[in-house]
Amino acid sequence: MTPSLPRFRSQKPAVGDRVVARRRIPGANVHWTDVIGHVIGVDPLVVRPQSVGGMPSDAEEIVIPDDQLEVIKILSPRTIRNSDIRAVEVATAKAFPGLVNEWHDGWLLRAGDGIAERSNSASPLGPSVGFEPVPMEDISRFYARHDLPVKLHIPERIGRPAQKVIDADPQKWVMGPEILVMTKSLDHVESHELPGGLEFSVDKQPDQEWLGMYHFRGQALPAHALELLRTQIEGRMGFGRLTTPAGQTVAITRATITAAEERIFLGYSAVEVDPAFRRQGLGTALGSRIQEWGAEQHAQEAYLQVVAHNEAGIGLYQKLGFSEHHRHRYAERKF
Repeated sequence: MTPSLPRFRSQKPAVGDRVVARRRIPGANVHWTDVIGHVIGVDPLVVRPQSVGGMPSDAEEIVIPDDQLEVIKILSPRTIRNSDIRAVEVATAKAFPGLVNEWHDGWLLRAGDGIAERSNSASPLGPSVGFEPVPMEDISRFYARHDLPVKLHIPERIGRPAQKVIDADPQKWVMGPEILVMTKSLDHVESHELPGGLEFSVDKQPDQEWLGMYHFRGQALPAHALELLRTQIEGRMGFGRLTTPAGQTVAITRATITAAEERIFLGYSAVEVDPAFRRQGLGTALGSRIQEWGAEQHAQEAYLQVVAHNEAGIGLYQKLGFSEHHRHRYAERKF
C-alpha cells in the first residue's frame, strides 16, 4: 500500500509543543486514554495537561512510558475553532483574488497569472465543505479552461476532504511546504521607535521604488500582478514603507483590509528590508507601524503567513505579538 503524503506537524515532539498522546493503560482490561497538554520531557514522554483553551497549566505531570504510547500528534499551540480557521482563510482569499473567481459546492476556484498559489488554487471556504466530497470534476474543468494545473489549498481540519483525495492516489500530487498562519489581536499594539530619523507612510498605490524592492520568493513581482489585486480585491490595500530623511525607501510592506464573519482583518505581507539597513530593528518597527495603521482602519485582528522552516521570520513575527493560529499547504496535481 502506498503511504499517504505527510500532513501537518510531522516532526518529532519537542519540549513546549502541545500534543495529544494516546496512552495504553495496562491491566486485566486494557484500555486507551488521551492526554492533551504540553510536553515537558521527551525521554520518556512527559506531558502536563493543558488548561482551558489549550493554554499551559500547573497541573500534575503525566509520564508516559514508551511501551504505553500508541500515538502522539502535535497540535496547534492553542485551541482554535474550525469557524475561526475559515474566517481567516476567507479574509485571505479576499485579499488574494484571481482574475477569474468561481464558486462550486463551497469551494472558491481562483485563476490568476500563475505566480502565487493563493490566487491560483481551489480553496474549501464554504461552511460545510469539511463534511462534503471535493467537487474534483468541476475543479479539473475550471483549471483546464484556464490552462493551469489543478492546485488544492488545504487548511488543516477544514481541508480534510481534500487530504483524502490526495491520500487516495498520492503519486499524482506534489505537496508544497507547510505554511504557518499567524494572528494577533489589534486591541493593543506595542509601538517601536523608528531608528535613525526614519519616517513611516502608507500609500494607496506602489511606486517604482516600492516595486523595485519587493520580491516574491526571490523574484521581482510583475506590475500586472498588482494590477490584478487592485481590480479584484474585496477590500482596501495599503503600501507601507520606511524612508530616510533624504527620501530613500529602506523597508516596505503590503497590507490589506478585508472582512469575514463580521470581523475586520488586517493582512500583513511582503516585508522587505534594504540589505544595507538590516539588523537595525526596521522589520519590527515597520510591523508595529502597519498594525497601528490597520487599527486606524478599524481592523480588529491581523494575520500573516510564513513558511514553517523560516525560523528568522517566525521569530520576528513573535516579537510583534503574533502566534500560530493554524497551518495550511498546497497540493498540485502532476497529471
